[in-house]
Amino acid sequence: MGIELLPLHWTYLLFVFLILGVMIFRRDTTLVCIIGIFVIGILTTESLTLSVGTIFNSFVFAISELLGTILVISIIVAMSKVLTDSGVNEVMIGPVAKMIKSPGFAYWIIGIAMMVISWFFWPSPAVALVGAVLLPVALRVGLPALGVAMAMNLFGHGIALSGDFIIQGAPAITAGAAGIPVGDVVSASVPLVFIMGAVTTITAFWFLRRDMKKGTLRVEQNQLVDLNVEKKVKRQPWIAWMALIIPVLFLLDVIAMISFNLQGGDATSLVGGTAVIILTLTTLFHHKQLRMEKITEYLIHGFQFGFKVFGPVIPIAAFFYLGDSGLVKIIGEVLPAGSQGIVNDLGAALAASVPLNAPIGAVTLTTVGAITGLDGSGFSGIALTGSIAHLFSQAIGTGIATLTALGQIAAIWVGGGTLVPWALIPAAAICNVDPFDLARRNLVPVLIGLLVTTVVAMFLL
Repeated sequence: MGIELLPLHWTYLLFVFLILGVMIFRRDTTLVCIIGIFVIGILTTESLTLSVGTIFNSFVFAISELLGTILVISIIVAMSKVLTDSGVNEVMIGPVAKMIKSPGFAYWIIGIAMMVISWFFWPSPAVALVGAVLLPVALRVGLPALGVAMAMNLFGHGIALSGDFIIQGAPAITAGAAGIPVGDVVSASVPLVFIMGAVTTITAFWFLRRDMKKGTLRVEQNQLVDLNVEKKVKRQPWIAWMALIIPVLFLLDVIAMISFNLQGGDATSLVGGTAVIILTLTTLFHHKQLRMEKITEYLIHGFQFGFKVFGPVIPIAAFFYLGDSGLVKIIGEVLPAGSQGIVNDLGAALAASVPLNAPIGAVTLTTVGAITGLDGSGFSGIALTGSIAHLFSQAIGTGIATLTALGQIAAIWVGGGTLVPWALIPAAAICNVDPFDLARRNLVPVLIGLLVTTVVAMFLL
C-alpha cells in the first residue's frame, strides 16, 4: 500500500479508542470529540486560530452531510403527530394490530418487513415507512421501542444493506475494486449475509427477551400516551378515507422507486415530500380553525424533535468525518500523495502488516472492513476492502469473491447503521430512543455475528 502513517494517523486512532472507551462506559462523547477535532486541527494547520475554526467548520460539514436525514425524520415525526391527533393512525394500524399478538411476533414481523422493503430502496426510507405504521402496534403488544429500533436496524441497515442484492450498489463498488464481476460478489455474499443476519438477529432477540423478563426493558407508559395508542377518538368519514389513501401513497412511492430506479437520497426525498403532502391534507381536514398556522405548528414540532435527537450526534459525526472526505473539505490537502484518507490509510497499513494465509486473511478483511466502517457511512471504505481482498487472494491463491464479500459485510454492518451511533439515527429517531443506547444494544450481537461469519468464511476460502 506504501502509505506512511503520520502522527496525524496515530492521533486520530488514539481518539477513536478514547471515544469507543467513553461509549462503553456510557458517558457522553461530545467533549472527547471536540478535543479530538481541535488536536487534529493543530496537527494539520499548526495554527491556533485555524484549529479553533476547524471545530466550527467540522460541525457545519457534519450538519450538511446529515441534513437530508434530519429533515426527513423531522417531517415524518410531524406527519405522525397530526395522524395521531386526528385518529387516522388508529384506523391505519387496526388491521396490523389484529395480526401482531405478542412482542416476539412484532420483532420478527417488523424486521422481515424492514428487510424486504430495504432491498428495493435501501433502509433510510424504509425506516420511515415501517416505523410510522408498526411502531404503535409493537408498543401496544409489549415490545419496547428499543426492540422495534433493533429490529428495523439489524434487518434493514444490517442484512439488507450488507447484501444489497437488488440495487447492488455495494457489491458494484467492491467488485470493481477487486477486479471481479458483480455477480461473483453477490453469489459469495449470500451465505455470509444470511449467516451474519441469522446469528445477529437471533442473539439480539435472546438478549431482548431476557431483559424484558427481568423487567429492565419495558414499554414506558408515556410512550403509549404520546403515540395515542389508548386514546379513543370520534371517527369522521374523512378519517377512513385518509387511512386508505396514506398507505396507497406510500405504495406508489415504492412503485416509483422501482420503476424510476430511485435510490438513496432520491428515494428519501420522495418519501419526505409525500409525508409533507399527507401532513398538509390531514391538518386541513382535522383542524377547522387556524389550519394554515397548524401546519406550521406541526412542522415546528417535527424540527424540534429532529434537532434535539441529532444534537448529541453532530460532534461525534464531525470528528469521524475528518477520517474520510471531510478532512480535505474542511482543512484541505494535508495528507501525502496517494493517501485515501486517515481511516483507509490505517486499514491499508493493517492489511500490509500481517502474514497471509486463509484464516488470517479472513480475520484481517473483517477487521479492515470494520475499521473503514467507523466513519459511519458504511460505503466509503468498501472499495479498500475490495482492493485488499484482491491482494490477499493472490497471496493465498483463492477466495477473492469470499474475501471481498466478507470485507463488504463487516464495513456495512459496522458503518452502515448498526454500531456507529449517527449512522443508526433514522431508526432511533423514529422510535424516539437514544441512538447510543441502540448502538450499545447492537454491539454484542453484531460482534458475535462477525465472529461466526468470519469463521464460516475461513472454511469457504
